[in-house]
Amino acid sequence: MTVTDTNSKQGRRNWAWIWFAYTGFLFIDPILEPSLSLWLGTIAAFAVFLGIFLAFVRSSDECHPARFWMIAATFVLGLLCFPWNQGASTFFVYTAAFLPFSIVSLRRVFALFALEAVLILGEGYVFHAQPGFLHLSWANTFVAIFLTGIIGGGNIFFAQQKRAERQLREAQDENLALAAVAERERIARDLHDVLGHTLSVIVLKAELASRLIDRDDASDHQRAATEIADVERIARTALAEVREAIGGYRSRGLAAEIEAARLTLDAAGVTLKVDSYADADGSPSGAAHLTSAEETALALALREAVTNIVRHARATTCRLHFVTEEGRRRLLVEDNGEHSIAREGNGLRGMRERIESLGGRLSLERDHGTRLLIELPARSNLDATPAAS
Repeated sequence: MTVTDTNSKQGRRNWAWIWFAYTGFLFIDPILEPSLSLWLGTIAAFAVFLGIFLAFVRSSDECHPARFWMIAATFVLGLLCFPWNQGASTFFVYTAAFLPFSIVSLRRVFALFALEAVLILGEGYVFHAQPGFLHLSWANTFVAIFLTGIIGGGNIFFAQQKRAERQLREAQDENLALAAVAERERIARDLHDVLGHTLSVIVLKAELASRLIDRDDASDHQRAATEIADVERIARTALAEVREAIGGYRSRGLAAEIEAARLTLDAAGVTLKVDSYADADGSPSGAAHLTSAEETALALALREAVTNIVRHARATTCRLHFVTEEGRRRLLVEDNGEHSIAREGNGLRGMRERIESLGGRLSLERDHGTRLLIELPARSNLDATPAAS
């Protein structure tokens, strides 16, 4: 239970004591027709109800069986006191007020209202002709039934409204929890893609610079300095990308990712061949109609594929093919290397989840090299246009 829930429940308990003021009706008869026996009986009834009301207010579970016994005790107290104190009809009203907040089924609530009315009517029939101390008039009997129905019916509405509000809060809390989990998973996938790729490049360039420094040739030393400068630049870029991932990652674009892949693979001694035709802006053909979510998914998938090639494959060539045909967009990444790792890791699993969330599918073949095929359903230009932020 959160602090907010505790404070809210404490606030409801404090407000509930306002309704205790209705017990003032008990003291009308002793004030108008004072007698020692009437005062003593009224004070005793008041003390009993005070204990019941205190226990009811402190009860946290609305459907707890103890609540039903407290409601029944309140109604029995009303039956015992009503014949000699007409103000005791307030106990019937309390019973009707408690029921909707303790029983979810409206059918049961209405059935208990009817039973309560019948018992009050029966008591009025028994005591209406009795003279003296124990006497009930028909007027007081019907007034008690009327107030019971009015107060009970009104509280049905408030009880249902209270339950609806609680369900809404629970649904909102659940949605917030699910959104938080989804956001953590998104950040985990994106950090893996960003850092996995960048750290692989940094390691590759650092190893190359280390080998070049060990040589005596001045040109090798100059090249090593260039590689170290690239390490610094890539590390700064990685830091910026990590910040973007935490704040809400947006891909830098498929065209830029293809160029980054070319540089990364070139540093690893792998030749990249791009088969797709380019649009006027230099991006792959059909990429202009991608939504931001689709371009992000394809760019990160390409980044993960290139990272795996650099890490695990002893490849010499990598082929990239991106086309839109037969109502689907296809991105193919194929290399001629030897992948010794057959198990699907976090990167590939995150890639698959990201693609499938867009209605696409991912297939992976490792017969002669590795063939990664990503397919996304093509949308109309109108549907593919991202909404303005």
